[in-house]
Amino acid sequence: MPAKRPAWQEKLNDSKGYPKVEEIKGKMSKKWGTGTVVIPAPIEVNEIMSKIPKGKLVTINDIRAALAKKHNATIGCPLTTGIFAWISAYAAEEQKQQGATEITPYWRTLKTGGFLNEKYPGGLETQKQLLEQEGHVVIKKGQEILC
Repeated sequence: MPAKRPAWQEKLNDSKGYPKVEEIKGKMSKKWGTGTVVIPAPIEVNEIMSKIPKGKLVTINDIRAALAKKHNATIGCPLTTGIFAWISAYAAEEQKQQGATEITPYWRTLKTGGFLNEKYPGGLETQKQLLEQEGHVVIKKGQEILC
């Protein structure tokens, strides 16, 4: 019998030893330069996402900047911040399915450049609907959808 996968809420609350601030080195330094990078805990990303009020939007880069400032680092890790936003979105949907009425409004968090995130629950169409319900204008630009 296969092992039971952890619930999204469990993944969200599993810090795995993060946050951690490390020196930028190796391949990462070619793209990001010198300094330090904060690898956040999943719950930290969720906390920022949960505070975005109706009518406002945030990008992953905004979250990375807030995390870097909080931890006195040069940058926030682009990879883990994106993954943890995805976990936050699925944890919110999981809570909603369990009857919660107050969930993290993950649909207000966009990818860099204002693009919708196809990896969120329900894909682009669901995020588009949720944003439009809040009065945001969503447009198609090439193959991508942005707000």
